[in-house]
Amino acid sequence: MNRQLTQRGRDRKRQLMDFAAHRFADNGYHPTSVAEIVSGMGVGKGVFYWYFSSKEELFLEILREAQHELRKVQQQAIGDEPDPVRRIELGIRASMVWLAEHRHLFHVFQFAAADERFAPALRRGQDVAVGDVVRHVKEAVVLGRVRDTDPQVLAHAILGVTNNLARTFIFERGEDAADVAEDAIAFCLHGLVDA
Repeated sequence: MNRQLTQRGRDRKRQLMDFAAHRFADNGYHPTSVAEIVSGMGVGKGVFYWYFSSKEELFLEILREAQHELRKVQQQAIGDEPDPVRRIELGIRASMVWLAEHRHLFHVFQFAAADERFAPALRRGQDVAVGDVVRHVKEAVVLGRVRDTDPQVLAHAILGVTNNLARTFIFERGEDAADVAEDAIAFCLHGLVDA
């Protein structure tokens, strides 16, 4: 639904999305109903349907917005850094911190990956992330900082390592995001940078 919203309307929509994202992460997508969301927010169903045509649309918007926010944080962390290897490092650090601060959204991503209705939207966002990393890897290859290997493979490897370490060490074991980021960077860069 594309409505022109006032600032108050954008704030209300954001509140609904935030509340619903936490409910989806805590209880799962299927058990969480629109009635539960509006009841928890203390609003009527009309408010919900003003912003979203369905629970599915709400979930997709949460997914898109979360991926967009993560990418924005990564881009801000990278800034104008000229060194492509350093950009990869900064992106990994920013990702770990963001994931640790938004644990509930990591659970939303995991559910989306396993559900055929949401997996394509998640993949579209992941394709953008891969494209960002590929650009950095290609530049590093040209500069001789990374060995000449398929940039797509390396980008997927970097993202896979980052996501797996976040899931295992931040979410399951409760370790510090900065420490986990250091381990991810050490692994990725030692596997990428020519000695």
